[in-house]
Amino acid sequence: MTDTAVVTGATSGLGAEFARQLAERGHNLVLTARDQERLEAKAAELSARYGVKVAVLPADLATPEGVEAVAARVAQPDVGILVNNAGYGLKDDFHINTAKAELDNLNVLVSAPLRLSHAAVNSMLARGGGRIINVASVAGFVPRGTYSAAKAWVISFSRWANLHYAARGLSATALCPGFVHTEFHERMQMDKSPFPGWMWLDAERVVREGLADAFAGKSISIPSKRYKILASIGRRGPQALVARVAARGR
Repeated sequence: MTDTAVVTGATSGLGAEFARQLAERGHNLVLTARDQERLEAKAAELSARYGVKVAVLPADLATPEGVEAVAARVAQPDVGILVNNAGYGLKDDFHINTAKAELDNLNVLVSAPLRLSHAAVNSMLARGGGRIINVASVAGFVPRGTYSAAKAWVISFSRWANLHYAARGLSATALCPGFVHTEFHERMQMDKSPFPGWMWLDAERVVREGLADAFAGKSISIPSKRYKILASIGRRGPQALVARVAARGR
């Protein structure tokens, strides 16, 4: 039986590319995001192109109701792959953002992946294994506000889960890209011009390398040698200097 893959934030960016590449591999899909119209358009496109079954599940992962709706689907025995991709950044500094904006962001970046991973782990252990892919960021290796803190949690959790459940056939991988050409930065209203071309990656490459690492059972996936080096500097370099450099962008 081909594993069904649940992909959150599936209508654009890395989520849409995960959905495409998983469909190309022959996996049936459950796509979730807030916009039902975009979900249905994406589902129709992938089903027609790759001949797989694609269901949609509109949900807002900033709300308990949305998370529980997706968790219920993740817990079904046909799901063998979970991609926790949904997320967004906040443009302003912590002290400028409202507490509600920060908490909503934390819910999407941390609480939702935790809840969905909990549902996936229990279901996947019962079926004999599965794969969880958590989209993190190289920002998780540097001190840069609550976004970096949230992604650091995703990285730490994925590393632990991958070690803890590997013997039972379940892998967890944190995908840690740097700058990627997606809608992420436009939604933040962030100026991309200060960042040189070599810092930008294509979504196709990020997902291709992420899937390869996930299916190889790796706990951390950092696409491209350049970002592997930058992540190493972020972890080992002088933190005051790293923080100053990181403050220039996400």
